[in-house]
Amino acid sequence: MTIEISRRTFLAGSVAVGAMAAVALPALAQEPVTLKLSAVFSEQDIRAGMVKMFADELKDGFRVEPFFGGTLFKQGTELVALQRGNLQMGNIAPQDIAKQVPEWSVLTSAYLFRDAAHVRAFFSSDVGAEFKKMAEEKAGVHILGPTYFGARQVGLKTDKKITTPADLSGVKLRMPGGDAWQFLGEALGANPMPMAYAEVYTGLQTGAIDGQDNPLPNVKNMKFYEVMSQIVLTSHLIGYDLLTISADTWKSLSPEQQAKVQGAADKAMQWSEEQHLAQEKTLVEEFKAGGLTIYEPDVAAFRKFAQEKYLASDLAKSWPAGILEKVAAL
Repeated sequence: MTIEISRRTFLAGSVAVGAMAAVALPALAQEPVTLKLSAVFSEQDIRAGMVKMFADELKDGFRVEPFFGGTLFKQGTELVALQRGNLQMGNIAPQDIAKQVPEWSVLTSAYLFRDAAHVRAFFSSDVGAEFKKMAEEKAGVHILGPTYFGARQVGLKTDKKITTPADLSGVKLRMPGGDAWQFLGEALGANPMPMAYAEVYTGLQTGAIDGQDNPLPNVKNMKFYEVMSQIVLTSHLIGYDLLTISADTWKSLSPEQQAKVQGAADKAMQWSEEQHLAQEKTLVEEFKAGGLTIYEPDVAAFRKFAQEKYLASDLAKSWPAGILEKVAAL
């Protein structure tokens, strides 16, 4: 049997198929961009709220999948995961970037930044833009901005009074792994010991370490106050991490998508900073009421000791000329 198809019938069918394809194409184009985000902080942390706000701002066009508590990638391994394409976003420490980009070690040094506003001003400045460009070109990550989480203070299990760096001599102070972190511990006069964040509570409880350094909100979230007797308000480092997206992922986004991601990040990071600052104000009195001894040591002595230690180290050899003065002038 012969089937005859007229030219008119054929054209009509072609138009119908074309119309269906036209309807299907926009649907494919609207497939959300998946962004897996790894962070070491717990889901109870203020910054987890920051991530959730960020995800909510991007719910149209993006699917942000957060992993908290280092459950996807352990602390210090996120940067490599971003570089290998196994992760799209990470809240990573500047110390991790400094491992690969030596110039960045200055941004991890003690008593460089005065407060949260100073950190924010730096990353919004021309000199900050130079450091962000370094990170993108040499470490393969695009920095959306700093995520402030509080001034770092020394918390100890021992009740020994600490006035100057000499008083920390021999004290086993937990610091995260990595040369930059360990050097920071030395710059305080202590005996730094590398230990994972999730192990600090047990380390204090068993005496494996004598103390730890963290901002007060972290002490609250991780309940370190339960196994400490005192907090020494050294304020030796303005604590911040970096909300980053892999350079490859960033470049794959359209200018409109990039603007949307940056806008969502700015809003969430500002909210998080405000929440941390408010909490820091209340926690001193809360911890005192709970039985902890809290006092300020000779901060000038700590600052002098730390800065001299850094300037005499190999780390300072990689610092861009005049960087300390540029940061101080902001």
